[in-house]
Amino acid sequence: MALIPKQTLQRIARMPAPAILALAYALLILAGAALFMLPFARTIPISWGDALFTATSAVTVTGLAVFDIGTGLTLFGQVVLALLIQLGGLGLMTFAVLVLAALGLPVGITGHVYLREDLNQSSMTQVRLLMKTIAKVVLFCEMTGTLLLALVFVPQEGVWQGLWTALFHAISAFNNAGFSTFPNGLVPYATDPIVNIVIPALFIVGGIGYVVLQDVFNQRDWRRWTLHTKIMLLGTAVLIPWSVGLFAFLEWHNTGTLGHLHGAVAKLTVSWFQGVTTRTAGFNTTDISAMHDSTTMMFISMMLIGGGPTSTAGGIKVTTFVVMLIATMAFFRRQSQLHAFGRSISLDEVLKVMALTAISVLVVFIGVFLLAASHEGHFLDISFEVASAFGTVGLSRGFTGDLSGFGRAVIMAIMFLGRVGPLTLGFFLATRSTPRVRYPAGQIHLG
Repeated sequence: MALIPKQTLQRIARMPAPAILALAYALLILAGAALFMLPFARTIPISWGDALFTATSAVTVTGLAVFDIGTGLTLFGQVVLALLIQLGGLGLMTFAVLVLAALGLPVGITGHVYLREDLNQSSMTQVRLLMKTIAKVVLFCEMTGTLLLALVFVPQEGVWQGLWTALFHAISAFNNAGFSTFPNGLVPYATDPIVNIVIPALFIVGGIGYVVLQDVFNQRDWRRWTLHTKIMLLGTAVLIPWSVGLFAFLEWHNTGTLGHLHGAVAKLTVSWFQGVTTRTAGFNTTDISAMHDSTTMMFISMMLIGGGPTSTAGGIKVTTFVVMLIATMAFFRRQSQLHAFGRSISLDEVLKVMALTAISVLVVFIGVFLLAASHEGHFLDISFEVASAFGTVGLSRGFTGDLSGFGRAVIMAIMFLGRVGPLTLGFFLATRSTPRVRYPAGQIHLG
């Protein structure tokens, strides 16, 4: 006898693709929370609220935690957490590729919905190639990352515990989750060369997008790369030096972050790590709560931008941000057509970028308002927490543990929307409807 009635399965099959995705993620969160509640999964008593928050944070690859997972979870609990991170990070990508291919849409989710190129990736052949790319990249990056990180953790923790610590951090880094088994994150390894190379390399590759990786691997000549790939790489090449340099400039003399470090090399090393982790991963090698307010605002902007489409990162995505800038510059230059790298970007794509940006800002604003109304006196910490949740980053100024039950529910909803929302919105934006009636043009005074 089937566990689920046939009629129920048929109703689920008729549901829109975004609803199926949201349902799958919700069920995965509930299953993860139930496993965390098992006595042999934890070393401390936790409530169902703690379990649900942790499971939501893991499945949405955010990294926010309400208790120390290193001491609060047993090895079994940490394995469950790692599996939730892996399924949450890669499950969305696999689901997105299959769903969009079945709909006959470009596989690049938001990036290719915005910058529609004739990639011929709606065919199952292209889908299979992309899936092979995903499998190869995941396996290679996580195994290589584990072996390299083991050089740091095995001498300190022993063979088996060191290998598990290395594997957990490799999975967490590649999926841009930001979870760490250490109570202070990676602060003890702030100047370790291996950690500062391997961890950022993992979350940069994981956050740049599989469509970009496939394009780079298959096309050796950069001139044959797609518009999406060129914009994504250009945006990343600009945002990384900007965030690293600005963090170093703002925090150089702050004794709570960089000021206590000796030498420019150590300060630049920490600046490098925190600058690149802000948009996607959420690891920290310094005290985030000790940053200046100006640096905190910069971090909020970076977290909202996020990483790349078809990646494990969150945010509105780099391609969205770049197209928005291109549209703004075109307006001031009085240009009637948008273009980049010898390719045009239609007004329809700009409207989609505006829709995603407007909805994202609205979600963040509502989240900040709800938390500010229920948690007085912590506006900057609240704004930072909401931006981190929406961008599925996981950085926190220490406010996560102070959240009330209502506050946790708000953050969980924002994490869920930040992870599932872009694909859902892309699905509806990709659905075209031909107007039956055309109206005469009107005039609105703006500005």
